[in-house]
Amino acid sequence: MGTYPFKEIERKWRKHWEEKLINKVDLDADDKERLYVLVMFSYPSAEKLHIGHCWNYSGVDTYARFKRMQGHNVFEPMGFDAFGLPAENFAIKHGVHPAATTGNSVNLIREQIKQIGAMYDWSREVDTSKPEYYKWTQWLFLQLYNAGAAYREQAKVNWCPTCQTVLANEQVLEDGNCERCSSAVSNRNLKQWFFRITDFADDLLEGLDRIDWPESTKIKQRNWIGRSEGTEIDFQLEGHDDKVPVFTTRADTLFGVTYMVLAPEHPLTLKISAPDNIEQVKEYIKVSKNLTDIERLSTKREKSGVFTGAYAINPVNSERIPVWTADYVLGTYGTGSVMAVPAHDQRDHEFATKYSLPIRQVIKSGGGEDDSMAEQAFEDYGVMVNSGQFDGNSSKNGQNKVTQWLDDKNCGRATVNYRLRDWIISRQRYWGAPIPIIYCPKCSVVPVPEDQLPVELPSQIEDFSPKGSSPLGACKEFMETSCPKCGGEAQRDPDTMDTFVDSSWYYLRYLSTEFHDRPFDRDRVHNWLPTHVYVGGPEHATAHLIYTRYIIKFLNSQGFIDFDEPADKLVHQGIITYKGMRMSKSKGNVVNPDEFIEKYGSDCFRMYLMFMGDFTVGGDWSDDGIKGIRRFLNRVWTMVDAWKNSTDEERTEVSVCDNDRVMMHSTIKAVTTDFDRFHFNTAIARLMEFVNHLYKIASDEDCISFEGVPTIEESLDVLIKLLGPLAPHISEELWTMMGHKGTLFEQSIPNWDEAILKLDEVLLIVQINGKLIDRINVLRDVNKQVAEELVSESAKVRNKLEGKKIKKVIYVPNKIINFVVM
Repeated sequence: MGTYPFKEIERKWRKHWEEKLINKVDLDADDKERLYVLVMFSYPSAEKLHIGHCWNYSGVDTYARFKRMQGHNVFEPMGFDAFGLPAENFAIKHGVHPAATTGNSVNLIREQIKQIGAMYDWSREVDTSKPEYYKWTQWLFLQLYNAGAAYREQAKVNWCPTCQTVLANEQVLEDGNCERCSSAVSNRNLKQWFFRITDFADDLLEGLDRIDWPESTKIKQRNWIGRSEGTEIDFQLEGHDDKVPVFTTRADTLFGVTYMVLAPEHPLTLKISAPDNIEQVKEYIKVSKNLTDIERLSTKREKSGVFTGAYAINPVNSERIPVWTADYVLGTYGTGSVMAVPAHDQRDHEFATKYSLPIRQVIKSGGGEDDSMAEQAFEDYGVMVNSGQFDGNSSKNGQNKVTQWLDDKNCGRATVNYRLRDWIISRQRYWGAPIPIIYCPKCSVVPVPEDQLPVELPSQIEDFSPKGSSPLGACKEFMETSCPKCGGEAQRDPDTMDTFVDSSWYYLRYLSTEFHDRPFDRDRVHNWLPTHVYVGGPEHATAHLIYTRYIIKFLNSQGFIDFDEPADKLVHQGIITYKGMRMSKSKGNVVNPDEFIEKYGSDCFRMYLMFMGDFTVGGDWSDDGIKGIRRFLNRVWTMVDAWKNSTDEERTEVSVCDNDRVMMHSTIKAVTTDFDRFHFNTAIARLMEFVNHLYKIASDEDCISFEGVPTIEESLDVLIKLLGPLAPHISEELWTMMGHKGTLFEQSIPNWDEAILKLDEVLLIVQINGKLIDRINVLRDVNKQVAEELVSESAKVRNKLEGKKIKKVIYVPNKIINFVVM
């Protein structure tokens, strides 16, 4: 079997699409239902994409083309998140200006993306490093500033010594290292710009209940926001006028407090320390300053602390309790202090055990007194004991009663606490959008007037390498300016904005690239947003995906837009590995897509990517696996070519019987359903079955012809339409070979007829460990993979399998499927 001429075909159709503006979208048309299909835009931090990027773009484009053929007006844009540390570090490594390296990377990546035949409307490309884009990023900063949502203050921040810049909490890994370069992050006290994301903490939580996003991402965001309902309790310091407020979610354990802990950076720590203890406390504070918050909170690190020599009074029983300082308490979280209940909190238990502090049980479970708390804390809810007038109350009731008692005595109150911290957006780097603020000796902090935007990044700068402070600070031509208010001499802010600010709103700009007097057109945004489907990696759950939700909610609160979530549906693509490992330039296992496109063609390459595994799970790349897709496309080409070169008499001799008609409609239903669910691998499997079937009937001379049944020509048309979203170039060529005019992607995806499908359905018995769970209708002779897919849609089956590990699946076609679980 020969290979179809993919190079010639792909060049031909890409040129045709470009010349005929096939992919250009009329954003103001209202004759079709609008569908905004968005993939997270490309980050040009190196020269080229690897196959992991192509996996993402190919899947989204397949879905977008399919929805277009279903009759939607589909908008599928692409752009470049061109500012930021990786792009700048790449430029520094190669000794070239980042504008040059990033521009070169953008051009190379654009051509790579075009090679896979994606349906992008390139007339609406955005590049965040261009002044015409970051002018509006600066405009966004000013709206936040004018609303009081952007502020500048001295604070302890995360500092990456390698990247030489501040990092937001979301950009520090759980091990305390920088997410970009993996260097150990330290602390610094710097004056920085913040966005008040905490003002929207409850809105960010509430919105998660209204959007169709993966539950794993929702859980991560809920945990990151960390809303806790509890009680704030005032502890009077003995011998001082000061009181220490403490937040707890377990007011029912208040009688079990045996010591108190202040964060080393708490303003009272040194103030209340006794003379005999103060030098030790000072030394401990000094050491703790070198640790990041992530390190201090690590459960793997042994707890340490120092007694201050001070005492506090427990308001509920007037007991005198020692006050310690320990670095496992953070000054930036809650009140910067905790009441320690070692019998009922494992962290406190470990600390108390180490320093021989009392452990007093005040919660029991079951009918009698619990055993000694010497080995481990009892952290569950139970019944209050050793708690004075509250003895016998359940923990739940006790919490409310203790809180009410404290409120009546004016020494406590019900309150809500959050883990979320305001977003630090200042970066001490060159390659970013300048912060549009001016500092005047007379007028203080002055925002740049909107009509003076953009504040352009100077293209000529002697040294843009990181220095511990912004390189822009040394650029006299940039820094020196005049005050917009008084006209006197003034200085610009030397920092640039976090690149996550650029990416927080880019999908609004896609809709309005032709407008230079506004960041986005309100009518367009109203008509097209929120995004209907957004696709990107799960690694962005607690960074970009929180930041962009915040910005949308802010813009909504200011009346700029009329929606408060960026995307109705979110899909996370899986990860492509190579020999079991995630692709990484540092590991040297990145697979370049160009060589496979050159050898097999982009249709074959993108289709193989979609066949490797579930789009939301991923798969392991194999150089040999792509050959099977090449054979499949060659079989389709050979069949259509044979039909094209046959006579009219030969074509009419081949017709389709009832069983073949069922096969065609079952294929349409299965592939359509799979496309909608991003299950491209099973869709391809069904197309392969269909092609095998067509080869059989095309060579079966005994097939009886029925009046009114579809001919082989109709089956081929159906095949090409279903193949189109997966392999667009060859499908366009096959469509013309069948004698049709115009682009395939102006055609409609065929519909299936349920009445026809019922001609060949069987009842499949579904069991779990041999026990009957459900019965479902499936097509006769459906394969095991498809059967499992269909069975998984049963609510009864899903509920029974939840939390279970499937050891194996026993499948008897047309009769039974049994899940063996443990």
